[in-house]
Amino acid sequence: MAVGMGRCPPDCPNQAQKPNTTFRFSSSCSRVSPKIPGAKLTITINEPTAMAPPLTLSIIFAFCLIPLSYSLPFIVLHGISDKCTNRGVTQFTELLSSWSGSQGYCIEIGDGAWDSWTMPLFQQTAIACEKVKNMSQLSDGYNIVGLSQGNMIGRGIIEFCEGGPPVKNLISLAGPHAGIAAIPLCGFLPICILLDALVKLEIYSDFLQDHLAPSGYYKIPTDIPDYLKGCKFLPKLNNEIVNERNSTYKERFASLENLVLIMFEQDSVLVPKETSWFGYYPDGSFDTLLPAQQTQLYTEDWIGLKTLDEAGKVKFINVTGSHLEISRSDMKKYIVPYLKDQSLMAMQLMTTKSSSHKWVSSMWNFLMNMGRFSEDQPLLSVVY
Repeated sequence: MAVGMGRCPPDCPNQAQKPNTTFRFSSSCSRVSPKIPGAKLTITINEPTAMAPPLTLSIIFAFCLIPLSYSLPFIVLHGISDKCTNRGVTQFTELLSSWSGSQGYCIEIGDGAWDSWTMPLFQQTAIACEKVKNMSQLSDGYNIVGLSQGNMIGRGIIEFCEGGPPVKNLISLAGPHAGIAAIPLCGFLPICILLDALVKLEIYSDFLQDHLAPSGYYKIPTDIPDYLKGCKFLPKLNNEIVNERNSTYKERFASLENLVLIMFEQDSVLVPKETSWFGYYPDGSFDTLLPAQQTQLYTEDWIGLKTLDEAGKVKFINVTGSHLEISRSDMKKYIVPYLKDQSLMAMQLMTTKSSSHKWVSSMWNFLMNMGRFSEDQPLLSVVY
């Protein structure tokens, strides 16, 4: 146990920490037993027949504060050029799991980095759909944390995955939700500009659509007819094709309990960066940039974004950093609350209102600080 009280079940692994270990702080007993999927560890405290000593009551309340209940699990969908076994994604998943008390799983598609570039997005979505349907741990519902292109897969699971378990919250980091107007392959050198121009000429060809994943959400504002005709993924995901709008896609997306949209202030990979919030250029022009609420997707509510927003379920969050450079403090502030068990959060809120339990909070913070890491040090710096 992280606080050293009580006894772990027999299958609870040893969590003793070496000096300067930084990434595991939650009680390991909060996890579901791998032998019994969905099992929860429950502690029942009988009401004492006589007044217990203050120290005894404090110990009981301190023990109850440890996250022993099991939150909904979550999956992480990484971005392009990345893989689940890479250090940044692994640490990101482990930290979120530790802080939230929820079990996290990174879902790999194909071989990871190469297939993230070359496999069509519908095929990637189909693979992810089958994986989540076959995971018994997700059968009662789960949350999705998407990283960059991983958000396209995450939304594809929500909208297209028939018979999949319900998704409660989508936490999106730098997602190209409204499209991108440039593929950030090499920068602004003359050769890069030439390559970008060549890509634009053929971006909606069957060959590139079938062999270059980002082409599935490449949206040229001055070439909307070809985009709607040739782009094979985003027009369907965003319900943009007039005669093919699917009410089921909208219904599924609008069923989310929370949609958390995180934009990175110094993001130079997504063009425009406001696509993280569903903002984009108007059809026919690069001259202006529309916020999400002024786009047709929102005003005509093609996918239920307006419905979610008017219900207070969309969180537009702006953080300092370049593409996917998020600090631990921002992870705790903007991601963890949507992964935590709501009953646990309510219990923590009630106990923090009592001054007699403030020492517990101080003890917990002391243990967290023993890790000796900077809260503002960026964790992820993932290539798009």
